[in-house]
Amino acid sequence: MPDAPPAEVTGRCFGDGDPLYAEYHDSEWGLPVRGEQELYERVCLEAFQSGLAWITILRKRPAFRSAFAGFDPEQVARFDEDDVARLLADAGIVRNRAKIHATIANARALLALWEADRTLTDLMWSHAPEPRTHRLETFAELPAQTEESRALARELKAVGFRFVGPTTAYAAMQACGLVDDHLAGCPVVTGAKPAARRG
Repeated sequence: MPDAPPAEVTGRCFGDGDPLYAEYHDSEWGLPVRGEQELYERVCLEAFQSGLAWITILRKRPAFRSAFAGFDPEQVARFDEDDVARLLADAGIVRNRAKIHATIANARALLALWEADRTLTDLMWSHAPEPRTHRLETFAELPAQTEESRALARELKAVGFRFVGPTTAYAAMQACGLVDDHLAGCPVVTGAKPAARRG
């Protein structure tokens, strides 16, 4: 889950005061994401975010994309120990051995999913809950995990994904639009400052 802003400026859920963070909030967070490579990237980046601030990952996202072959799962699945060493030496990304190995394992799990005639898109979206009947008012009210995120985490792990606990799974659900957690007073909701690309 992204970090709550230190101070309200325009009323976004998060991101006020940082142009990169605000752009992410306005044009990406909560918009539906479908597509294997796109979802693979989001799941892996949410795993890298574990224990860190999301803005750290956001700032490093171009370097992550360069280091991980644009998150092309077919390429990443072929990474070997030389690639792991290269990634551990790359100051542009988060140099965490377990998370790097998880990203490679997740690519291989995705290929195995395809071989079983399944898709990550269908797997993830099958866990999308019914929309809430009302929007929450504060960031503190948003859950860290839900019954659906726990089920998604279980299924991802069952097919070979790593670093996908229920909290990471819920953050991915928020980021990819499986849930719409924009707060009631957020400009995306009120229309005071419509988000880019949002209907």
